[in-house]
Amino acid sequence: MKLQLFFLILIITYSGYGQNDQNGRTTGPEKGSLVIVGGNLSDSSIYAKFMELAGGSDAPVVIIPTAGDDEFLFKHHGLEEIEKRFADHGFRNLTILHTRNREEANKKEFYEPLEKATGIWFSGGRQWRLVDAYQHTKTYDLFFKVLEKGGVIGGSSAGASIQASFLVRGDTKTNVVMMGDHQEGFGFITQCAIDQHLLALNRQFDIYEILEAHPGLLGIGLDENTAIVVHGNEFEVIGESYVAIYDGTFCHFIRDKNDWSVERPEIIKNPEGSERFYLLGAGRRYNLTERKVIE
Repeated sequence: MKLQLFFLILIITYSGYGQNDQNGRTTGPEKGSLVIVGGNLSDSSIYAKFMELAGGSDAPVVIIPTAGDDEFLFKHHGLEEIEKRFADHGFRNLTILHTRNREEANKKEFYEPLEKATGIWFSGGRQWRLVDAYQHTKTYDLFFKVLEKGGVIGGSSAGASIQASFLVRGDTKTNVVMMGDHQEGFGFITQCAIDQHLLALNRQFDIYEILEAHPGLLGIGLDENTAIVVHGNEFEVIGESYVAIYDGTFCHFIRDKNDWSVERPEIIKNPEGSERFYLLGAGRRYNLTERKVIE
């Protein structure tokens, strides 16, 4: 029995999701910032926040469009569209970085733009493509270096889900499989699973499949054109819609501490087996580690 328990601990330790916190806590990056968007980004304030955190309009920003398929990127001029969208919002120092080849992702001539970058942006598509191209390569290591020097990593849709430790909708066959053949994200936020296009595509209950299998994860669901801006272990909601929080409770109001819902003056735990969450709108703030709304 003891031997079986030992091997079970080994499996849990070495098959985790991305950069998980060793103490099982949900944490953001120690340095730098994240801008995580639920898809269909058009809100100029979100672009502006990403630009501010990168260091201004002339800051070196690397766009990574690898989540997109080749037909969109090359036959339908997706690369040009993505770059134009950022240029139209005032970014003047852009580099497109894209490969499907892990060997190339380990070469200095490929990842060199990341050494100077103060901002990285992951565009939409299928998040498993980012894993196949970059996970645990030298390019991947430099993502974290950008954060360590105080830069910002942003992304929308697939570029949002990839930032969590558990990869939501990471199946290569279809995006409706929640726990697919790719389950390890990049882990810029530990012990976390992030879904996107939440309310627009009626996905608000989908993440419970993951949380039932991995109850220690914090679930975050982002609606379209809505973002969380993460600094350390806290985030603020910006944009036009809502962010859903799945932390095992449906009310976080403590008098004089978390006054965001005047209807319920206490924290109420979800009944066992229930599927309840709560929504945070623009301006609301949340502590990832303590798992509570803050004011």
